[in-house]
Amino acid sequence: MRVLVVEDEQLLADAVATGLRREAMAVDVVYDGQAAMDRVAVNDYDVVVLDRDLPKVHGDEVCRYVVANSSPTRVLMLTASGDISERVAGLELGADDYLPKPFAFTEMVARVRALGRRSTTALPPVLERSGITLDPNRREVTRDGRPVQLSPKEFAVLEVLMRAEGAVVSAEQLLEKAWDEFIDPFTNVVRVTVMTLRRKLGEPPVIITVPGAGYRI
Repeated sequence: MRVLVVEDEQLLADAVATGLRREAMAVDVVYDGQAAMDRVAVNDYDVVVLDRDLPKVHGDEVCRYVVANSSPTRVLMLTASGDISERVAGLELGADDYLPKPFAFTEMVARVRALGRRSTTALPPVLERSGITLDPNRREVTRDGRPVQLSPKEFAVLEVLMRAEGAVVSAEQLLEKAWDEFIDPFTNVVRVTVMTLRRKLGEPPVIITVPGAGYRI
């Protein structure tokens, strides 16, 4: 899952990004509204975590921009105000969900994951295919009932492949969804991660390489 965190309180933004990365999400961070609009214009995000009170361009304008230009992208709006009128106003702008500060990080993760499921074709919370069960909320993977311990990136790659439901996923798409904007597009990190993921999932292999196209389960 690819997430953009937009928050002018840098310590909070970085802490949220670090926490989401530990949940096997690819996260970009910006600290003002103009930078947020620039990122949305060039990247495909599943969810934008958007503070309402931003410098340069107000969060309301960013929300309108995302809704108008990135139809699959979902918006979780943050605000320091817990007033119900503020929540209603945010939702009327097109935000998909609203979370007042201060918030519990576990609740934010649950809301981001729920919105991420809505950004694509509706899928069940727990994914199952070819004997593999992946539970994003519990961060658990099993193969034929056997627990499989994965790194955050391995988990993220497997989740992207599982969500494709048998369709081919290119290396570029895996980079887009499982790594952040600072990854070198010419790196072999996708091939290496898929190789270690195959090994951990065991025999018979379930991740198939489609020459010249990518990978599928």
